[in-house]
Amino acid sequence: MVAMTTRSCPCGRSEPYEKCCGRFHSGAAAAPTAEALMRSRYCAFVRLDAAYLLRTWHPRTRPVRLDLDPAMRWTGLEILGTTDGSAFHTTGTVTFRASYRGGSLHERSRFQRIDGGWVYVDGEFLD
Repeated sequence: MVAMTTRSCPCGRSEPYEKCCGRFHSGAAAAPTAEALMRSRYCAFVRLDAAYLLRTWHPRTRPVRLDLDPAMRWTGLEILGTTDGSAFHTTGTVTFRASYRGGSLHERSRFQRIDGGWVYVDGEFLD
């Protein structure tokens, strides 16, 4: 009998998806930091989970709908820096590079806590 290997979460953490971003996607837990929310949102892009992305978007800046391209292949996430965004803050930023087949996206994202939960506000493209 061959043991099945569990793949690490697409967000780059070593835990399997179900124990990492999957628990946020399912609603079993809320992301405790702005960085955790950023990672879970990247994972949602990988998994084409538009509902989660919309649910974790600030109501003031959230689009009415989100059309994700199933042909887009995200290949990795690198967190380059964070400012604030912990349980002791109401705002935070995460600077990251998300790679995809054929290029990368470099952004500084802003996050805010609303009713105790982190949401994505907006981002500034870098490079």
